[in-house]
Amino acid sequence: MKETGLKPESGMKKKNTIQARWNGLVRDWPISAILMEFTVGMVALSLLLGALIFVTVYRRSLIQNMSTQSAQIAEQASNTVRSYQDGLRNSVELIRSSYRLGSERDKRLNTIVSVRPEIIAVTAYEPETGELLNAWTGDTLMKPYFTVNLSFTSSNLPETGEAFRISPPHVESFLLNSYPWVVSISMRAKDYNGKERILVLDSNFSEIASYINNIGIGRHGYCFIINDDGNIIYHPQQQLIFAGLKEEDTVLLSRSPDGSLAAEDAIYTIQSLPDSNWRIVTVGYIDEIISESLQKCIVLLVVLLLMVVLAAFLSSFVLTRLITGPTHELILAMRTFEKKASSFHYTPIEGSSEMMELSDSFGHMVLRIQELMTRVRNEEIALRKTELRALQAQINPHFLYNTLDSIAWMCEDGRSREAVSMVNALARLFRISISKGHELIPIEKELEHAKSYLQIQKVRYKNQFEYIFEAEEQCLSYYCNKITLQPLIENAIYHGLNRMIDEGLIRIRVACEGEDVILSVSDNGVGMTEEQCRDILEGRSESKGGIGLKNVNERVKIYFGEAYGMRIESEPDEGTTVSIRMPKVERGAYGAR
Repeated sequence: MKETGLKPESGMKKKNTIQARWNGLVRDWPISAILMEFTVGMVALSLLLGALIFVTVYRRSLIQNMSTQSAQIAEQASNTVRSYQDGLRNSVELIRSSYRLGSERDKRLNTIVSVRPEIIAVTAYEPETGELLNAWTGDTLMKPYFTVNLSFTSSNLPETGEAFRISPPHVESFLLNSYPWVVSISMRAKDYNGKERILVLDSNFSEIASYINNIGIGRHGYCFIINDDGNIIYHPQQQLIFAGLKEEDTVLLSRSPDGSLAAEDAIYTIQSLPDSNWRIVTVGYIDEIISESLQKCIVLLVVLLLMVVLAAFLSSFVLTRLITGPTHELILAMRTFEKKASSFHYTPIEGSSEMMELSDSFGHMVLRIQELMTRVRNEEIALRKTELRALQAQINPHFLYNTLDSIAWMCEDGRSREAVSMVNALARLFRISISKGHELIPIEKELEHAKSYLQIQKVRYKNQFEYIFEAEEQCLSYYCNKITLQPLIENAIYHGLNRMIDEGLIRIRVACEGEDVILSVSDNGVGMTEEQCRDILEGRSESKGGIGLKNVNERVKIYFGEAYGMRIESEPDEGTTVSIRMPKVERGAYGAR
């Protein structure tokens, strides 16, 4: 596959072009304007970033407070509904025990219905046919004829062994001129003759409905009740839901655990009732809760930002005046020195400590010829570093396109786990390659870089080879040039194993030898002739792998000296071993390098 990329020369030209444009941009600007705009700009940017962070944190805090408030409201509603259900359980036991009485049963049940306002009616049914056998309504009369009885439905029949079953709220349908909002509690009970019947207790639900209706979170927040199956028990906007004008994702809410659930524009708080399949759900809208507070906060921050920017502008104006005055005098002295160097007499300039130091340096510049030697020596060091960076730039990974193509193929093939593994390996590879701009990294990190590279290549080459790492523990803390092992491994794969039919093996070793560290990469590939090895070391090989090995060799020699570098041992059809010798560089000696 053809590989493309910017050459180091074109990269340097691009850098020089950018630098030239920058110099041309600021050349005509006075230093006072540069300092003033830079100071004001940095202050404004810092304040803007700080304001954005503050607004973000403040918004999260408001949302958290809203979640806490919703949880408290849900807990209070849960306690109220739980008390209501406890009352229902007590009523169930009272009705069940009264139903077993003999001649006193009817009187007792009618009295209970009359004196307990939460009980609307009690009815008894034949379990098999559903025939209404008895009804106790207290002082309220029943309709002489009714076709619909919402209190007795097939879905509300308790199973054998089930204590009772609570229906969703509905309108009582068989009372004369009375249509209360009730829930029906169905239970199996035996009468005084031992016959099993279905008893239905209709309990007033109006107080709970009124309580739920009055719960508000913000201006438009509300509370409703669902069961574990996702059915709505009660909703203050139930008519809108029945009409299809409003929807609630009750399936998601029924499957979610207790606690807060953040949606796109609202926060749902869920609280399950113990010993019941009912769940309390509160809904609070994020925008209406935080918009007003957030708007006030933003206005305050904008005013503060403008005041600070104005103060920074005034301060930078005064500061630049103190700096640019002596600077202009120094510029005038330099221009005079250019015209009359032989007869120039320099009078030191007064000002800040930095300006006085600059003035003294200019006054002694002619006499300090020795600085030229230091400058030349610094330029030589800079040139060596530039050469090093240019060589390193040639060793950047060329396999990125193929790796991404392999990842895309694996994703299309459904092999997401392997794709994730390759993406993680690629991320580790480039993170270590960057190394915060450091040239030297611990050998342990270099081995990790090599492992990531091998992991990617092994997937790309469909497991055509295996690899082994053998590293002495004492060597891992020493430092080496980064991206040293990768070109060696790349050469072993492309030129050693790629043309093999049998499974290949790559062995990476790290060992100490006296005051040096030896890093080697061996393969059992096709090998090279002695002439090919010599061409690589002397820079006559034009292949990609040969250029990579040559660059590694030159980097090591530039950084550590001619005594260190690469050695290649190879036999055709036997394999190749490439070794790198470098000194033991410890962490404390890193800066000296």
